[in-house]
Amino acid sequence: MEYRFLGASGLKVSALSYGSWVTFSDQIDEAAAAACMKAAYDAGVNFFDTAEVYARGKAETMMGNVIKRSGWKRSDLVVSTKIFWGGSGPNDNGLSRKHIIEGTDASLRRLQMDYVDLLFCHRPDKDTPIEETVRAMSHLIDRGKAFYWGTSEWSAEEIRAASEVARRERLVPPAMEQPQYNMFVRERVEKEYTRLYRDFGLGTTIWSPLAGGLLTGKYRKGIPAGTRPTLHGYGWLRNRYEGPEFEERMNKVRKLDRLAGELGISLARMALAWCLKCPQVSTVITGASKPEQVVENMKAIEAVALLTDEAMVKIERILKNAPAPEPDYRTW
Repeated sequence: MEYRFLGASGLKVSALSYGSWVTFSDQIDEAAAAACMKAAYDAGVNFFDTAEVYARGKAETMMGNVIKRSGWKRSDLVVSTKIFWGGSGPNDNGLSRKHIIEGTDASLRRLQMDYVDLLFCHRPDKDTPIEETVRAMSHLIDRGKAFYWGTSEWSAEEIRAASEVARRERLVPPAMEQPQYNMFVRERVEKEYTRLYRDFGLGTTIWSPLAGGLLTGKYRKGIPAGTRPTLHGYGWLRNRYEGPEFEERMNKVRKLDRLAGELGISLARMALAWCLKCPQVSTVITGASKPEQVVENMKAIEAVALLTDEAMVKIERILKNAPAPEPDYRTW
């Protein structure tokens, strides 16, 4: 396993990590979750990701139970959770000081931990002043309930605003962002956040590296029952597979699959390795419902060496979606 610094921080996270979104509770039970987490841990994974909203808190409970029974040293692990959607009450959602603090306490109880290493604001909150959110997150770090805080799916403008509030008020700034990033979704990581890496040392813990399963190649012949797009409550994910861009993307998937075959690896392994090649990626969050899938995903570390400059050029010729570079305003 390779370990990378989380942005400009001193924290090292495994280049490949394991997350509980969709699978925990919805697809697999606790025994299966334990098997998957053990396979990841045995491969050198130290970063495990969850959120208060995943399976309505059950994912945190399952992960906490697995870690407690595993005998793993807590100091060897980097555990994260995310706060935003906590329930149906008027103050159970969003990024108010009340929900951030109470939601984090509830997450820690489910995880059976005194602290999480990383705490994310799961989405931006248009109804809460940014200073209130920054002060609440900084407060939790000062109390030792989290070591670093960050954002998920925030715009560059929103992250910059939070960072500048923290600097001005001498609070703890966000250290990382958790954006979607894969061969089909590139704009934010490769372009929008460019100046944040330079100005604030932003780290990234990217999710959906396989584009919700498209880059495994398993949807070439339609959507099998029991897969993510058919799960209750994930209609937006279904739209990704049945929308107007689906066939165009599937044509690219077929070409990428042939290229992966020429390299002697699976399409999924090539897609994960492609994400790992991005210098702004601190860690790639993988998901799996079976331990053998975890083992296969971990082989992406070895596949990075196969993605030579020549191979990367071939991939770009297929994708044809590289974002235009961010203008360098210092030259104006």
